[in-house]
Amino acid sequence: MRLAIVDDEITIRRRLKRVLLNEGFEVETFGKGKEFINRQARHPFQIVFLDLKLPDMDGLDLLSLLKPSNDDIEAIIITGYGSIETAIEAIKMGAYHYLTKPFRLDEVRLLAKGAKEKIQLKEENRELKRALNHNEILKGFIAGSKIMLEIFETVKKIAQINCNVLIQGETGTGKELIARAIHLLSNRSKRPFVSFNCGGFTEELIANELFGHEKGAYTGATETKIGLLESANGGTVFLDEIGEIPVSMQVKLLHVIQEKRILRIGSTKPIALDIRIIAATNKDLKKAIEEGSFRNDLYYRLNVVSLTLPRLIERRDDIPLLISHFINKYSRAFGKKVKRVSPQVMDILMNYDFPGNVRELENIIQRAVALTEEETIRVKDLPSDLQRLEFKSMDGEGLLSLEEVEKQHIERVLKKTGFNKSLASKILNLPRTTLWRKMKKYGFTKQDNSMNNHGIHN
Repeated sequence: MRLAIVDDEITIRRRLKRVLLNEGFEVETFGKGKEFINRQARHPFQIVFLDLKLPDMDGLDLLSLLKPSNDDIEAIIITGYGSIETAIEAIKMGAYHYLTKPFRLDEVRLLAKGAKEKIQLKEENRELKRALNHNEILKGFIAGSKIMLEIFETVKKIAQINCNVLIQGETGTGKELIARAIHLLSNRSKRPFVSFNCGGFTEELIANELFGHEKGAYTGATETKIGLLESANGGTVFLDEIGEIPVSMQVKLLHVIQEKRILRIGSTKPIALDIRIIAATNKDLKKAIEEGSFRNDLYYRLNVVSLTLPRLIERRDDIPLLISHFINKYSRAFGKKVKRVSPQVMDILMNYDFPGNVRELENIIQRAVALTEEETIRVKDLPSDLQRLEFKSMDGEGLLSLEEVEKQHIERVLKKTGFNKSLASKILNLPRTTLWRKMKKYGFTKQDNSMNNHGIHN
């Protein structure tokens, strides 16, 4: 990251340059404002340490020229007067922060690091927004990972075939969203999509909901009720948790599929039915068949085409996309201005196992957006069990800093990919330029020979 120091005192320029070079910045120094402006026009900087008192111009005037033309540049004002009014004015004009002479070198490092992180967050946020524009296949369903894009391609093909579908996957993986996608992409899209959860109901309740009843069919049936299957005629019925349906009810459902007609409870007049059934389960139905809790013939009637949805940890590179989507969704819902998560939060979420899959991630972000009063979600906004993850050791031999965790994770991914920079940046969900900077920071460019063999060059 390119950094400029604009100050008329040569000793200050030298001190700052030495410290910031050691922090990994590419540094140039200038004694006058116009020299800096000419260089900035030809070869832009991302960060500038800017003295308020320059021999040829006022620092605030220079800042007013700088920010409108390049909102991404972060300016740190240097003042020898400690004027809080001037510092506030500079920040109002868009400066990142200010530094009062005499300053401590730790302050310099901290401010440079903070400005760098802000620039990187802006860059990564833009990347995410660009990715979101291309990856929202279905409203609410965000994906860019290879495994999910392959599933979407399958969904497009399935949608055009008028057959029953079985969707398998853990709770929270998006089975109903996939079912809706199949319906919306099919020639049944203008007809109803009806959803029913089979779990936790008795046979009588399921039969009443699915088939409906005639007036007087039983005590309390004061009027005729149309069942869900009949109400979906011409459209799609989504039966969630199909593995929970009682065996005796499975016989009736099988009869509906075979005969393509239903009888309301209390009626003797069959009703013709034209529906597509999409069933979903988080159970192993083949095991249930072996145990006698699910009918083999029903399984094959439902499983004309099957889809298995991956767990969130199997599509980890979708996590940043999903985080950005849920932040936007709940910021609008709650009237907040939350824009991002901090690097520490991103690190925690990228390394969490998510037993509740995408649904759990959504709940985490919804809660954090509701709680925070800042633009950035921080560790303190996460549930307490996730906050504790920040302090867990990654290797079981004591606590590691987040920087060390990041270094180890990047190194592990680079080794696994044979130092293939393109593949590593995809897995890490980092822009190639950001990955290269981190590689330089942690000294991974020492692997030049092996990297170049895999298409990575300086």
